[in-house]
Amino acid sequence: MKKITRSITIDHVAAAAKVSTATVSRALNRPETVSAALKEKINNVIKKLGYIPNAGARSLMLRRSGTIGVIVPTLDNAIFAQGLAEFQRQLNQSGHQLLVASSNYDPEIEATQITNLLARGVEGIALFGTSQQREALKLLKTRNIPYIHIGSLSTPFNGYASGFDNREAVKLGVQHLLDQGHKFFGILTGITTNNDRAKDRVEGALDLLSERNIALKPEVIVECPYELQEARLGLKKILLSNPKITAIICGNDVLALGALLEAQKQGIRIPKDLSIIGFDDLEISRHLLPSLTTIHIDAIGMWAQAANHLISQINGVSKLPKKVKTSVNLVIRESSSIAPSRP
Repeated sequence: MKKITRSITIDHVAAAAKVSTATVSRALNRPETVSAALKEKINNVIKKLGYIPNAGARSLMLRRSGTIGVIVPTLDNAIFAQGLAEFQRQLNQSGHQLLVASSNYDPEIEATQITNLLARGVEGIALFGTSQQREALKLLKTRNIPYIHIGSLSTPFNGYASGFDNREAVKLGVQHLLDQGHKFFGILTGITTNNDRAKDRVEGALDLLSERNIALKPEVIVECPYELQEARLGLKKILLSNPKITAIICGNDVLALGALLEAQKQGIRIPKDLSIIGFDDLEISRHLLPSLTTIHIDAIGMWAQAANHLISQINGVSKLPKKVKTSVNLVIRESSSIAPSRP
């Protein structure tokens, strides 16, 4: 005969601790209103009985859900997985839970996800970049839902941001290549439509090259999804357009890795024949052969700052900074060197 498992309720906890249910509720939801000794006693009983508080009931009592939503473009990229792990760690310290959604770089999907998160009662939302539909952001403003943009320093509608200037960050890598004597460049970027970070990195690179009187033709600026195979095809296209190219500026490390693999397959020596730089400094980038020169982003710090800022918004902290800047720096490794001479 199947054994029936008894559901442990707050009444069982109260009886075992020899206190009222109201006292147990206060210890769980407003721990500052009970003594440390009593709180410890009740917590010990909860652990012993295996009681799990009802999140819905707690939300009704406090009129707070205890949850924060995050929408990222994709869950495939390691940079987002790393950031979400840190974001959740910060939320755990403040007693909040995390709800994650992805948009596949589609503003319409992101707008729907924002609505879905609001329907689930989130207290705040973290958004990646600034490519959201303006109506979706207006909805958050109208509902007085705290939110923050991550990965950029732009702040539509006078919002908040935790990130960095993508235009300026990419220039660190471009300047390095210029200093090495490179004059023939190609750019391998993610799809710039609905991706403000990718667009800003391309524009930042072009701005600096233009200052050095280097103009790139459209055919050597190739957009593709953040996939290794697409990156390989992209490098092929760039090199066919201009075989004189000696340096490839990549929009992220995934694209740079794909370019590196394709170059090696074609017998192109990295960096003797071709220098390649990435962006993000993923863990794998330092272990490649050759290791990848790239722009390092303090992703952990960026996501931690975003989480703490959002929690502060929710708690009504005043005079918060509009922009929390993340540190970036160039990491020079083996995939870049002095430009080869061209006849």
